[in-house]
Amino acid sequence: MPQIYPVITLPTLMAPRSQPVEKVYKVAPFFSFEIGDFLFDAAGRVIMADGKETFEQWCIKVCATERGTRLAYSDKIGTEFEAALKEPDQNAVKSSIVRTITETILVNPVAEWVKNFSFTTEGDSLWVTFTVKGRPWAEAGNLTVRY
Repeated sequence: MPQIYPVITLPTLMAPRSQPVEKVYKVAPFFSFEIGDFLFDAAGRVIMADGKETFEQWCIKVCATERGTRLAYSDKIGTEFEAALKEPDQNAVKSSIVRTITETILVNPVAEWVKNFSFTTEGDSLWVTFTVKGRPWAEAGNLTVRY
């Protein structure tokens, strides 16, 4: 009897990679968050940041971005800073800020740990200083984010 249903041969699947792909930060233009622009040398050329500086700039940028406010970013990118400020007392606010910054940075597979948080207030401004370490680098970096 003839075959009335088509027979499809499926291709063989590739074996999964045995080792995860390491994310490597490459040189990138150095962005100054204080002046809100890229840095240029005396000749007008853009100053380039090495891999560690690029990772630290990513950490500052992602900590300064409120989660869910940018269509270009997934819901895993950004902090929940506005929700942290609605906590009932000052210790709860600080604890919530530590949690949201830590979760935000540890989304990146390069980030190893985030710790040593300190808070400084002046008027309506809040500066959060913390130490972050990436996997390929021996030393950690101290970063400050202004809210």
